[in-house]
Parts: sequence; structure tokens; C-alpha cells
Amino acid sequence: MSELIYLPDVVTLELDAEKCNGCRMCVIVCPHEVYKMIDKRARIVNRDACMECGACALNCETEAITVESGVGCAAAIIQGAILGTEPVCGCSEENGETGNSNACCG
Repeated sequence: MSELIYLPDVVTLELDAEKCNGCRMCVIVCPHEVYKMIDKRARIVNRDACMECGACALNCETEAITVESGVGCAAAIIQGAILGTEPVCGCSEENGETGNSNACCG
């Protein structure tokens, strides 16, 4: 699944490499191979493949990983597919105001 990309440069995923203790849990639980172990520490190698499920953050014992699961453009694409509607990520509202700081619409 390493070829799967939702939308480039919109994922809320962040990794604090200084907090990583090398437990490998993020590598184990990530369904899209977003992480790889490099020099005994986790590194994000395919950020755009992240679907923001939150499994990595929930399993990170040092809280080195943060991700807003269930929000943003990846969630909008999934919800649109399930509901059969166009993806709506909340990044634009009437009057041109932005509703999501991690918006796919820019």
C-alpha cells in the first residue's frame, strides 16, 4: 500500500524525533507504511500516505506522535466515499472564511 496518497501536504501528522524511544509501535500499527526505523528511531518516510487514523499516536508511549484523527481532508475523502458525496473538509465557508487550519483548499 505504499503507493496510496490521499492529498499532498495536508496531513496533521507530526513526529517529535527527540521524544522517540525506538519502540517501533508506529511502524507496527501503521497500515500505510508512513514510518520507517532509521538509526533506531522512527522517521516519517511517507507523510502523504497517512490517513489520519490515529493508531500511531494512540500507541506511542512517549507521545512523540500527534495527529488529529477524524479531521481534515483525508477524513473528508473517506466520508465522501462512504456517503457517495463530494468530499467536504470544512476548509472553506461562505464569506471566504477558513474553517480548518490544515485545509486541503489552501
